[in-house]
Amino acid sequence: MTAPLLIIAAGGTGGHMFPAQALAEAMLARGWRVKLSTDARGARYTGGFPEAVEVSTVGSATFARGGLAQKLAVPLRIAAGIVAAKWRMLRDRPAVVVGFGGYPAIPAMTAAWALRVPRMIHEQNGVLGRVNQLFAQRVDQVACGTWPTDLPAGVTGIHTGNPVRASVLDRAGAPYIAPGDYPMALLVLGGSQGARIMSDVVPAAIAALPDHLRANIRVSHQARAEDMDRVARFYAEAGISADVQTFFTDIPARMSEAQLVISRSGASTVADVSVIGRPAIWVPFAAALRDEQTANARQLVDAGAALLMTEAQFDAPNLTMALQNLLSDDAMAADMARKAVACSVPDATDRLVQLVENLAEARKT
Repeated sequence: MTAPLLIIAAGGTGGHMFPAQALAEAMLARGWRVKLSTDARGARYTGGFPEAVEVSTVGSATFARGGLAQKLAVPLRIAAGIVAAKWRMLRDRPAVVVGFGGYPAIPAMTAAWALRVPRMIHEQNGVLGRVNQLFAQRVDQVACGTWPTDLPAGVTGIHTGNPVRASVLDRAGAPYIAPGDYPMALLVLGGSQGARIMSDVVPAAIAALPDHLRANIRVSHQARAEDMDRVARFYAEAGISADVQTFFTDIPARMSEAQLVISRSGASTVADVSVIGRPAIWVPFAAALRDEQTANARQLVDAGAALLMTEAQFDAPNLTMALQNLLSDDAMAADMARKAVACSVPDATDRLVQLVENLAEARKT
């Protein structure tokens, strides 16, 4: 008998792709076949997916980028992607289709709706993204990574938490070494696309710390390609040990070694930090239309596991003060790490797997 097929549809950012990877890993372990439907941007994140996952690059697009001609072509590209997705599903009928958001999820989710294939969406953020808003009333289940999630009227969500990759789960609740008079690691992340504000503020804030703190700091700093040289040069001239890259492939390892994380509050990063258990300073992306990153950070902030600094507050003097307070109080930092773990949902993947299998079983009856 052919193993049941799961099709995962996910957009081209780490926030969509990392939880999709976690689900793929778990479903393969349960004997399912897994196919991933994404776009060229999403394909950049498939290096961590198991080799058994078949990747299909769909014709999709977004209205958010490109000139007028490109925007006018978006409906045609999406329509072509939907036709291709329907054809693939007719040839190899999936048991369930799961969408994780992003424009590249539209073709597979639309095809699943048209063919009446059991389907669900998973929303990572505390506010539904545009594509998940489109499908929220056209799916069998809405799984929510952040709780509570703001949902449309009449839509009921199920709190699953945000699945994290196996490499993160391997470090769940990793022992935390509180700040002290020894080397201390800071992990600076700007989301999958990087963030200029981190490069503008963090190096200067660290450089302004008292000598006894600054001398002990080791920084892993994710920077945009156009900011890399200036950031690395600043750290070097300030005598600060720093590893500056556009993308870290070993974030779980770096996070487990860190005394503090400074980051955008994307849903996947928030989940990783809580599962591993590290103090954090969150800087939500101010231009987000739905302010979802503030919603993502709220539970950890309210629990005393993290600090939240708006972009308006996030300048070098304010960050220097926050760093000095955190890195000088080992008891407070250790308490924040414990509270972060208490907020985690380490079985989020198992919860999502159960929903997928329930949908598949319901179809049989």
